[in-house]
Amino acid sequence: MAHLPVSPEKLIEQFGPHLNYPPREGFAGRDEPDKAVKTHCCFCGMQCGIKLLVKNDKVVGFDPWEEFPFNQGRLCPKGVQRYMQNNHPDRILQPLQRKEGVGFTPVSWDEAMDKTVAEIKRIQEKYGKNAFSVLSGVSLTNEKSYLMGKFARVALKTANLDYNGRLCMVSAGAGNKKAFGLDRTSNTYADLEKAEVIIVAGANISETFPTLTHWVWRARDHGAKLIVVDPRVIPLARTADLHLPVRPGTDSALYGAILKYLADHDMLDHDFIDNHTTDFDKALAAVKDYTLEWAEEITGIEKAKIELAAQWWGKAKTSFLLHARGIEHHSKGVDNVLGCINIVLATGRIGKPYCGYGTITGQGNGQGGREHGHKCDQLPGNRDITNPEHRKYIAGVWGIDEKDMPGKGYTAYELIEAIHRGEVKGLLSICFNPLVSLPNNNYVREALEKLEFYVCIDFFMNETARHADIILAGSLQEEEEGTVTTAEGRVVRIRKAVNPPGHARSDTSIILELAKRLGAEDKFTYRNSEELFNELRVASKGGTADYYGITYQKIEDTMGVFWPCPTLDHPGTPRLWEDKKFATPDGKAHFNPVTYRDPGEITDEEYPVILTTGRVVSQYLSGTQTRRIGKLVDLYPEPKLEIHPELARKYGIKQNELVQVSTRRGTDEFPANIVETIRTDTVFLPYHWPGKKSANQFTPATLDPVSKIPEFKVCACNLKPLGVISPPSTASGAYASI
Repeated sequence: MAHLPVSPEKLIEQFGPHLNYPPREGFAGRDEPDKAVKTHCCFCGMQCGIKLLVKNDKVVGFDPWEEFPFNQGRLCPKGVQRYMQNNHPDRILQPLQRKEGVGFTPVSWDEAMDKTVAEIKRIQEKYGKNAFSVLSGVSLTNEKSYLMGKFARVALKTANLDYNGRLCMVSAGAGNKKAFGLDRTSNTYADLEKAEVIIVAGANISETFPTLTHWVWRARDHGAKLIVVDPRVIPLARTADLHLPVRPGTDSALYGAILKYLADHDMLDHDFIDNHTTDFDKALAAVKDYTLEWAEEITGIEKAKIELAAQWWGKAKTSFLLHARGIEHHSKGVDNVLGCINIVLATGRIGKPYCGYGTITGQGNGQGGREHGHKCDQLPGNRDITNPEHRKYIAGVWGIDEKDMPGKGYTAYELIEAIHRGEVKGLLSICFNPLVSLPNNNYVREALEKLEFYVCIDFFMNETARHADIILAGSLQEEEEGTVTTAEGRVVRIRKAVNPPGHARSDTSIILELAKRLGAEDKFTYRNSEELFNELRVASKGGTADYYGITYQKIEDTMGVFWPCPTLDHPGTPRLWEDKKFATPDGKAHFNPVTYRDPGEITDEEYPVILTTGRVVSQYLSGTQTRRIGKLVDLYPEPKLEIHPELARKYGIKQNELVQVSTRRGTDEFPANIVETIRTDTVFLPYHWPGKKSANQFTPATLDPVSKIPEFKVCACNLKPLGVISPPSTASGAYASI
């Protein structure tokens, strides 16, 4: 008879605590959550639906929200970890004041507010109203975006307000308004499903917007041809029917050549062009010499591939073109966007089922945040701050005299330059980490050090906040009610799940208190976020981004409402321009001539390699949130320099060897990641890290003349192997507390 194993009781009797056996009644299970709150992910512009699980006023987990129509319960690696920041030990729990030689010390809210308001008044009395500035962010809700614009212009009375959307979607916004008079993706992403041809340009969807990949795959299941334009063989390109490996900075040459090919082979929608557009002849004249041979030389893409892309697009009955930062982060980002729009208009594939065009917004509220007035040139409803009628209307909503409303101020990077010139002496920032996200960030650091006073509202100590005089402990997305607008143009509800921890306060309450102490309390009497939204509705009424017919209850009833929605009985507008009446003064879509020009910085003997930047799947923007979540850090602990084997051999670079990267703005070292999925003349760095790991210490501050977006996506660099193999990457030292 076989011997039976020793019983647990006998082992416990013999060895006791050394075995650490659980009690016989089994493991204690986690208590049921107190509630599950339907809300949205705090990261990218997809704003995927998610249920946050709450126990004892803390977010302890999540469940999929399968009914939400866009993601249907799907979440990306960031989405499934987003709840973990809520209880992070790095949370700022009370106001802090920086003291020389001591560092940051806790202070009361009264002390922090008194100091902040006293410094604002001192600076403005001494140097003028515009000497105090505001930098805002588009991870804020629509309500807070609107509030920041009103606060800057009514309470601070400064023109110098801008936002971090200046680093993302402004080129798309400018291009859309030039062509259509309105800035929004034309269709819901569900329309991708039956598009015959899809072009994805400069958008690493599988890593940066993973849940959108589902709709592209659905199209592939229906036989769609997928064309990916990117200098790297990004994951989506690996399964594409055609990959066009464009040389960074040459996108407009590609789209100009495609437009010429469509015209030369009469693949045009003449009825649409003649009856619903203007200036086609001007757009065509601008590309009359753009042969396939010329385009091959400029872009580095084989002419046969360009021709095939043009044929597929020209012959299709339905199509969808999507782009993101890859074509927008350029000193000619607006031209690149208009080049894409021209080929959409030439084939008449807009305002129809399964025919769409749009930009993929990168930040959580990248769409709504660029509509309601915390841009230097904008008023709510996507109105123009230089337009007298627009100014008069918003002044009426705000209860001020139009002449008291400031004019157009500096854009985000121009503000940094103004600090260096001594024009701007003070700064308030919220939801913005410019020391990581702006280009030429050593110059940005010097500007922060020149400020006479800097106050930061945030929930974590980010790299920029370390330069603040006062830090006001703010709130996470799940700690306040509100709305955001998804990349599709769907306005959805952000529901409060928990209260801010410790002595932290909601962002809205902080701004309202500052307004009160600045003497503008009568203009900021909101009791809750819904009252703010209701004023936003009125302020947007009649603007191109018209939210007037959207209410909190309407959003609840329909899981989101697409703007424009001009009246309470209007259902919203999932698909734009089905009536072919565009939002331009003449009601027609406008072609725009695009003439190719070189990027702001080109390679030469001293700097012979193109450096481009972008994102990775596990990190988000400046990493303030994601670099604090251990599992996300483990996926990509540090930036690596992607380099093609051919280029690596040329420089004698080995896998994981430290490589010195130099541009005209900085020098630092990164481990090499030798891959075949990048052009042989280009290297790639992700930009989510600060300091010596920052890609933006290298990037130039060359701005698009229209949108003022910096040229993040192309600069000239040199490479030097250092003969040292980098140790394996670990999460240590990278905020990996969870």
